[in-house]
Formats: sequence, structure tokens, C-alpha cells
Amino acid sequence: MNAKSTTHASKASDTLSPIARLNDAFRQMPVDGRLAVTAGVIALGKGALADILQAVACFDAFTPDNDPYGEHDFGAVEWNGTRIFWKIDCYDRAMRFGSPDPADPSVTTRVLTVMLADEY
Repeated sequence: MNAKSTTHASKASDTLSPIARLNDAFRQMPVDGRLAVTAGVIALGKGALADILQAVACFDAFTPDNDPYGEHDFGAVEWNGTRIFWKIDCYDRAMRFGSPDPADPSVTTRVLTVMLADEY
């Protein structure tokens, strides 16, 4: 695997907000939500997506610069020299509006989007 995180610090898990905990869990095992992958990531070829999703799952380099609200909802990794962004958004269960309470999984559908940095 050639993917790696591009930042360096992480928060201790015991100080995480409920939203950060839920986002981390979803990023590591995206069930009960949606995964969106851009055409640019798909075009990287066979094996790229699996490596990239593994790097996204392992990402823990959150800092005040890349995670100012402490929600663990955005990050950047590299795959074979290509910068990849990932983002988690929280919607209501009908996927029509933002979640009324992202800390409550019963009213929230998480969407993990994985894209090339230049597609952002």
C-alpha cells in the first residue's frame, strides 16, 4: 500500500466529541451511511480505491488547522504521489437536509466522499 497521511498530530480518543467519535467509526467502517467516490479517484485504476479507503480509515492526523471544530470530518492522504481529500457530511435520514443532530445516529445519515484534491 502506498497511501499515507499528510498531517502529523492526533487527539486522544478520550477527549473526542460525540460527533468526532461517530465520524471516526464511520470512516473506519462505512456502514449505515453512504460512500461517494469521484470519477477521478475511480480513474486511478485497479487497486487504488482499496488502498485509498484503507488510508482514509487509518487517518488520525487531526490538528486545529485541518479540524478546527474537532469533528474529524475532513482529511487529506496521498496515494502514489496523488493528493486525495475525504470529507464526511451529515444529512437527515431522508437525505434532503442537514442532520438535525449529527451526534444522534438515529436521525443522521453520514456520507463519506473521496475525491482528488484537484476535484475539490
